[in-house]
Amino acid sequence: MSLNKAMIIGNVTKDPEMRTTPTGQNVTSFSVATNSFWTDQSGQKQKKAEFHNIVAWRRLAETCSQYLHKGSKVYIEGRLQSREWTGQDGLKRYRTEIVADNMQMLDTRAGGGSAGSNNFDESMAVEEISGDEEIKIEDIPF
Repeated sequence: MSLNKAMIIGNVTKDPEMRTTPTGQNVTSFSVATNSFWTDQSGQKQKKAEFHNIVAWRRLAETCSQYLHKGSKVYIEGRLQSREWTGQDGLKRYRTEIVADNMQMLDTRAGGGSAGSNNFDESMAVEEISGDEEIKIEDIPF
């Protein structure tokens, strides 16, 4: 028996990009940033952002492309997948991504996005995304 399940809540780092495969299937890719906060041994508060590559297919790809945008708060559920390919320079490339099975928009205001979402900068992810925001039980989609 095995299990491959990923669940994240975070903010979209740039507008999703939708493409169509040669066989006619829609695929959308985007990145979601999540944050970790902790206190180190010296008592200093620490924070770190992680960036997750997301891939959605078919109807979910269309929905993500249409409704998500930079700064959107989102819940993504799916499975981890690793790919490898050879780049134009002849070097092997690797990428781990979450293949989305489910997506729920968590923005609280109409039009989505968070304050300052038009100015979202990946290098500032920790500060821009959540600050000291607390996740409420009613915001968790399961």
